Amino acid sequence: MAVTSSASTVWNGGLADGSGTTTLKSGIETKVTWKARTEGSGQTTPEELIAAAHASCFSMALSHALGEAGHAPSTISTSAEVGFVPGQGITGSTLTVTATVPGLDQAEFERIANEAKAGCPVSQALAGIEITLASATLEG
Repeated sequence: MAVTSSASTVWNGGLADGSGTTTLKSGIETKVTWKARTEGSGQTTPEELIAAAHASCFSMALSHALGEAGHAPSTISTSAEVGFVPGQGITGSTLTVTATVPGLDQAEFERIANEAKAGCPVSQALAGIEITLASATLEG
């Protein structure tokens, strides 16, 4: 069954002095500005939304890969950092993951995490940028 996700943005004004509101289908609404995107002023940016998508998708892909390998995880905590340079665009996404997976050694965890990184649908959608797995830490 195919699922379609959606969001919309209403932008007012020019790029530098304007602002917008982005609304996700789920009802989340957030303000967006060029200043926030280029100076990191604390408002939501398109890159932050991509980072959220990448972190959640990778966590799901890793959970699935671990389960398929016979190592169901207790917890997976993933962060993603997506870089942006004005005039250049999105420069990359860096994933950091920590997980508790009973009965799994660090080397196998890293192997499975790298496979999940490559297989994650958001990673595949971001194929035009560098995606790195900065660290994959196994706890417990």
